[in-house]
Amino acid sequence: MDAKARINQLTAELKQHNYSYYILAEPTISDFEFDQLLKELEALELAHPELRHPDSPTLRVGGEITKDFPSFQHIRPMMSLSNSYSKEDIEEFDKQVAKLTGGRAYSYLLEQKFDGASLSLHYENGLLVRAVTRGDGVQGDEITANAKTIRTIPLRLKGDNYPASLEIRGEVVIFKSDFEEMNQKRAENGEALYKNPRNTAAGALKNQDSAIVATRRLSFFGYQVLSDQPLVSKDSDHMALLKEWGFLQSKADAVVENLDDLFAYLDAWENKRHDLDYEIDGIVIKVNELDLREEMGATAKAPRWAIAYKYKAAEVVTRLESVTYQVGRTGKITPVANLEPILLAGTTVKRASIHNADEIERLGLYAHDYVKVEKGGEIIPKITSVVTEKREPGASPIVFITHCPDCQTALIRPEGEVNHYCPNENGCPPQIKGKIEHFASRKALDIDGLGTEIVNQLVDEGLIRTYADLYDLSYEAVVKLERFAEQSAQNLIDSIAASKEKPFEKVLFALGIRYVGATVAKKLARHLKSIDAIIESELESLQALPDIGGSIAQSIVSFFGIEENKVMIGRLKEAGLQMEVEVKENSSNALSGKSFVVSGVFAGFGRTELKDLIESLGGEIKSSLSSKTTYLLAGENAGPSKLGKAEKLGITVLSEDEFRALIV
Repeated sequence: MDAKARINQLTAELKQHNYSYYILAEPTISDFEFDQLLKELEALELAHPELRHPDSPTLRVGGEITKDFPSFQHIRPMMSLSNSYSKEDIEEFDKQVAKLTGGRAYSYLLEQKFDGASLSLHYENGLLVRAVTRGDGVQGDEITANAKTIRTIPLRLKGDNYPASLEIRGEVVIFKSDFEEMNQKRAENGEALYKNPRNTAAGALKNQDSAIVATRRLSFFGYQVLSDQPLVSKDSDHMALLKEWGFLQSKADAVVENLDDLFAYLDAWENKRHDLDYEIDGIVIKVNELDLREEMGATAKAPRWAIAYKYKAAEVVTRLESVTYQVGRTGKITPVANLEPILLAGTTVKRASIHNADEIERLGLYAHDYVKVEKGGEIIPKITSVVTEKREPGASPIVFITHCPDCQTALIRPEGEVNHYCPNENGCPPQIKGKIEHFASRKALDIDGLGTEIVNQLVDEGLIRTYADLYDLSYEAVVKLERFAEQSAQNLIDSIAASKEKPFEKVLFALGIRYVGATVAKKLARHLKSIDAIIESELESLQALPDIGGSIAQSIVSFFGIEENKVMIGRLKEAGLQMEVEVKENSSNALSGKSFVVSGVFAGFGRTELKDLIESLGGEIKSSLSSKTTYLLAGENAGPSKLGKAEKLGITVLSEDEFRALIV
C-alpha cells in the first residue's frame, strides 16, 4: 500500500476509534494499539506532509506555540443568561413568556448548566476553521490550535447533513475523574495541585503551548447551533443534529410543556447533579420553538426566551477578620469582608462581598463575627447571615466609613441610591487609575498593553494623571520604566496612536460618563453626531432622545458641567481623536426616525452587515416587534410568527428588494 492510501486508511480508522472512545464511551481497541497506529500516522505525515488531512488525528497531540491570541469579534454576541434562584422566579419568567408569545403554545428545552468555559466553534463545509473564547461576549480570543487538541471537538463533522457555514457553541469542562487523576499525578511529582476543574479548564484554553493543552483532558459539550439558514423548527432537534455531527451530549436534556414537569426536573437534578462526573451549577430553561425565540428577542444583556435556574451553593461558616473599602472608577465605595480562609466549593475563600452600607445594617454585622458564606452565583462569595450565638461579648458593630479611604474626602450618598461615592473624581487615586484603565479597555479604545499594572505604574511615576495625558507620552519616557524594553515601549506608543482612529461612539463610551455604557454611547452618537452637540444639549433635549432616561441625561449634563472635563475633551480633540460620527461617502439619513426588526436570510447581505447598514443610515434596530416598529425586514424563511404579528399590528413588511429601493 502506498503512503497516500495508508495515510487515508489510518486517518479514517483513528477518527472512528476516537469517536467510539470519547463520544460513545465504547472503546474498540486498547490504548496501546491506538498509540501505535497514531505513531505510524505521525511518521508517514512527517515524511509526506503534503498528504496530511486538515482534520488529521495527529492534530490532537498539539505542539503549535501561540505567543499572542488574536481577537475575533463574534458574529452574534455571546450573551449571558438571566439567573434565578427560586421557583417563584421561574413562575414569573413563565408569565413573561406567555405574555410575549401571545397565548400560543410553547414548550421548554431543559439542559444542564455546565460549570466550565464557553467556546464558539466555526465550521466551513464541515471542517473546523476557528475556535473563539467568549471573552467579553462581543469579542474573544481565537484559540483554534488549542481547541483542536480537545478530542470531543470534531475536527470535521460526521455525515453530510450540515450547512456550508455553521457555528457551534458549548462548554469546555474537565471531568471530575480526570481532574482527580491529574492532581494525583501532580502530587506524586511534588507539583502544586489544581484548585478546581472550572478554573483549570479556562486556564488551559489560553496556554501558549497546544501540546500542554492536550494533556489537560479537556472535554467539550455542544449546546447551541447557529446558522444563517434555518435547519429545524425546535431547539431540541438541534440537539439531535449535534449528536449526529459527532458532538458529546449530556444525555440529560428534556422537553416539558408545563411547570409541574419543569419543577420535577429541577428537583430531580438537585441531588443527582452530585453523581455526575462533571460539574453543573444549575439548569438552563429555554423556549424550545425557534420562531417564538426570534420574536421574543433579547435585552441588551440577555435573551428573553431563556433563564438559568441556579442551585443553591454550598454554605460554610468562617470568621470575619476585618472590613475594608474599595473605591471604583466612578467613586463608588464597596465594602469587602476579609475572612479567615476556608474551603468553599473547591476554592479557598478569603474575601466576600458586602455590597453597601444597607447590607451591613441588614446583616447586623459586628467585628469578628462568625458568618455564613456562599457563592450564590457571584464571582466573589457573599455573606448570607451572621451566627449571632457565636458573637464575642463586647463586640462593636461595623460602621460604614464617612470619608474616602484613599483621599480622605467626605463621602456622599445621592438621594434615592444605596451606594456611597467619593466626589473627588479628578483627585482620588483609584478613580484616576480606574478611569484611565476603562478608557483603554477592549470595549472602549482597546489600547493594547495598557492594563492595570501599567496604568498604576504610569500614574505612580507621575507620567499621566488623566486619560488625555496618554497622548503626551513619549517613547523616551516609557522605555526608562521597569517592565519595558525597547519593543514593548514602542508597542505601547503605537497602540495609543492607533486609538485615535477608533469611532466616536467608542470615544464617548471611553470617557467613563456614569450610566453611559457602550449601548447608550452608540445611541447618543447616532442621534447627536458630535461631542459638541452633546455638550451643548440641555437636560430636556437629552431626555427626549429614545432610550435616554432622566438619570442618564442628568449624568451627561453633570459630566460636561465640570470645567476639568471640558479641558480634557479639548485636549483629546487636539490629539486627533474622533469627536464626531464619520460621514461616509454617499451616506445619508434616509432611514432617520425609522425602526426595523430583521428576520430571515438575505441574498445580498449578512445579518450583521444589514443591521450596520440600517444604523449607518440613521435607522434603529429593535429585537422584537411592537406597535412603534416601522418595518419588518423579512428575508427568506422569515419567522412565521413575526410575519403574523406584523400583519396584526399593521407593520409594513419589506422584502430585500423593497429595502434596497428604500435606501437608494
